[in-house]
Amino acid sequence: MANILNYIESFIKTAGLRHLLGLALAIVSFVGTIVICALPQWRVTKIFRESSIVASQVFTEGLWKVSSTFSAQIVACKEYETTLLHISQDLEVARAFIVITVIIGVFGILNGAAGSKFINFVPDEIEKSKMAMASGVVCLIAGIFVLIPICWTTTTIQNNFNNFLPHGTLELGASLYIGWITTALLFLGGGLLCSSFICQDGTD
Repeated sequence: MANILNYIESFIKTAGLRHLLGLALAIVSFVGTIVICALPQWRVTKIFRESSIVASQVFTEGLWKVSSTFSAQIVACKEYETTLLHISQDLEVARAFIVITVIIGVFGILNGAAGSKFINFVPDEIEKSKMAMASGVVCLIAGIFVLIPICWTTTTIQNNFNNFLPHGTLELGASLYIGWITTALLFLGGGLLCSSFICQDGTD
């Protein structure tokens, strides 16, 4: 147990390792952001036959497309513009926030990589420190940008859960669960990047 605590303490004091782990988490969370942007699984509507526990029809709504499933077979997956179903306000706002997150995520990762001690892209240590800090701040902002639509959509679904069709349910989609994990990784990665050049004992 003491060895584990010593290892954790040594890791915390090692700025380069903190930066590397923060950058790795930022990359993983960036992939997660792309997944929730593309996956049409933000909101799931299930319609049941009377006195049946198996859904006869399932609609899954994403940021760009809506899919219809009958008897466990996907019938169609179309863009909102080509269907009679209009995108809801929470998903429309989520679309804008997630796209912005993907864009700033690219700059955050590139900034973090350029400011890494393992890459001699910038020779000046002070500039590297500033780039690492900027990368961490971008990740924290990206985390907020993902958190807002995830919270809004989750709240909307929970508020409408008991006010839906007599034989239907409105449920959280897989994208929302991935979004919660992505948000946590963005905050954790951003925090590590911001602290990667903060000295614990007066030396880096």
